[in-house]
Amino acid sequence: MAITFVNETNTFYLENENLTYAFRIVKGYLNHLYYGKKIGHDDLEYSYSYGANPLQVVAANGLQYETYAPELSFFGFGDYREPTVQVINENGDRLAELLYVGHDIVETKPRINGMPSLDGGQTLIVHLKDSVSGFGADLYYTVYDDCDVIARRIVYINGGESTVRLERAYSFTFALPENDYDVISLHGAWAAERVVQHTNTHFGTVAIDSKRNSSSNTINPFMAICDKNTTEEQGNAYGVSLVYSSSFKIVADGAPEGNVVISGGINDFDFSWKLEAGESFETPEAVIAFSASGLGGMSRAFHDAYRNHLINKKYVFAERPIIINNWEGTTFYFDEQKLKAIIDGVEGTGINTFVLDDGWFGVRNDIHSGLGDWFVNTEKLPCGIKGIADYTHSKGMKFGLWFEPEMISEDSDLFRAHPDFAIKAENRQACKGREQYVLDITRKDVRDHIIDVVNGVIRDNSIDYVKWDSNRFVTEFVSSQLPSDRQREFSHRYALGLYDMLDRIVLANPDVLFEGCSAGGARFDPAMLYYFPQIWTSDNTDVDSRTRIQYGTSMVYPLSAMSCHVTSATCRGRNINIKTRGDISSLGAFGYELDASTFTDEDRQQAREIIDEYKEWNADLVLHGDLYRIKSPFDTNFFAESVVSKDKNKAILVVFRSKFYMNYAPPHFKMSGLDENKRYYVRELDKTYSGSTLMNLGFVLYNHIGGDYTSQKYHFEAVE
Repeated sequence: MAITFVNETNTFYLENENLTYAFRIVKGYLNHLYYGKKIGHDDLEYSYSYGANPLQVVAANGLQYETYAPELSFFGFGDYREPTVQVINENGDRLAELLYVGHDIVETKPRINGMPSLDGGQTLIVHLKDSVSGFGADLYYTVYDDCDVIARRIVYINGGESTVRLERAYSFTFALPENDYDVISLHGAWAAERVVQHTNTHFGTVAIDSKRNSSSNTINPFMAICDKNTTEEQGNAYGVSLVYSSSFKIVADGAPEGNVVISGGINDFDFSWKLEAGESFETPEAVIAFSASGLGGMSRAFHDAYRNHLINKKYVFAERPIIINNWEGTTFYFDEQKLKAIIDGVEGTGINTFVLDDGWFGVRNDIHSGLGDWFVNTEKLPCGIKGIADYTHSKGMKFGLWFEPEMISEDSDLFRAHPDFAIKAENRQACKGREQYVLDITRKDVRDHIIDVVNGVIRDNSIDYVKWDSNRFVTEFVSSQLPSDRQREFSHRYALGLYDMLDRIVLANPDVLFEGCSAGGARFDPAMLYYFPQIWTSDNTDVDSRTRIQYGTSMVYPLSAMSCHVTSATCRGRNINIKTRGDISSLGAFGYELDASTFTDEDRQQAREIIDEYKEWNADLVLHGDLYRIKSPFDTNFFAESVVSKDKNKAILVVFRSKFYMNYAPPHFKMSGLDENKRYYVRELDKTYSGSTLMNLGFVLYNHIGGDYTSQKYHFEAVE
């Protein structure tokens, strides 16, 4: 890892073994030069295209800004591309010519105040300032030895004497040469999260955004920009992933000058931020990956970055619990006897954690009541949460509990005592979603209440695991405690309030593993991974659907982040055999979600075999291994993924076929990521092959897979 400044050319080089990120100072302007495969410290000006527009406006310093690729772009000086920042000065002008005034290289990456971010080492901080208003920006860059990403963010500083208002405050800008790329994003909906979507760059903007006060299931805070010929394992791929959980935007702006400018961060729709003299505003971090080895290499860069530098180090590589959750088996309708029967039902299977889901608190027998009343329903549980926790522990298992702390029911003691805690616009009836309102966690008093209650339940009941849910989006973006000129700060303040709550609950309970959930996968983003080492991937556990959901999620997020459970054979979809359900669920943090009180001896034996195999092979590979996507369920009749250990001595391949067709030519499945010079014993074939043969020729399934919705798992182990 190295950050170098070459005085002769005024050029910064950020690099590791595989990549170079370079930009220079031209009369104070930061001119992006290159991001890609590692190159030398040459003078790169010779390769720079200044565009073809003869009508460029010349700024006072003699530069035509629009001819230079930016590291930060600003509005009003002849640059008509998407600006990184927009500011309104006290006199009403919207000008801020942000030019270089200095830089620092520090040995330890500073953390963002109030938001999650990657840790890291050597970091470049470039200081920019407008000479008239005093408004400034500090640009942060961190490069890593162990993953091919650059972490970027910006701090905006009001260095003047008057109040200013930020109308846009993006986290990054950089440019790619030419204007002919594929853009990949992950769109979706409830039960259909993270669908892989392709489009093209063009003159004008290609943008993705969420306005939902959440990273959301409709679009993930991620964009990939790829060469036209890029595949899973070949070609250049650039990825942007925002460490942020509220409304966001990422833009690819194709300019007539012949490049594409990529920028993004907090969504500027319904956003502004008042900055008094001397105040600063910190933006969320953007993680920007590069791979010369296709989309798979880009994904593995993100996976390593988040495992090595973001997810809680206590849990990221630790053995994860194998869960039995009661929700799909009982929903709200259970009592102590039923829960104990479920716990008893998994005895001898290897399941080691019981999680009690929604319905244990207040008067909560359906979705209409109880949220906010985090005290035990003694009609259902006469012995309290402690009684069920103690019973679970007596069976040698850990105990987990579900919460939805950000929400409130109208029919609840909390709402009757504090109706003002709910988000509501004055003189208007608030919208309901899933028969509930959202608590105003921009308010410290509301956060303090939630924190005290939730921490109390955890402290008093010997809880080992928490599932943190959030089942609706904000609709009224207002707070009763914000003045009128700060109401457009609401969405970002909600995110800051959420992170404050999570700091004071998750970090205050270091021995409790927290899992994230948001109506399934509606808030599956890197900021949540900072607090939740695993996140419930989707409420849709139908295996055919899950192959697409898990495939899309893996574009950015490691397998260990995906909570994947075996549910009943017909849960939300088709009747699919338990082996196939186990094979697909084994590509993540594994568990069960069904009524185990109905288990027969045969059911327990099947579960035991699946869990034993998972512990022997998948568990370690899911935590540490490299993922290779072999077949896409979006493009083919198959889903196939392999996971290879870092030392390339072990691997698995999971193949799923959606539909069986008579008299068809079965495809070859070529492995990736093996050592071509090693030989591997393939358990299911009872044969040994060289890595080069398995990767270049591959093999045909033939009779190793059955009919519709069936799967096969292959195990590879290096031999002498």
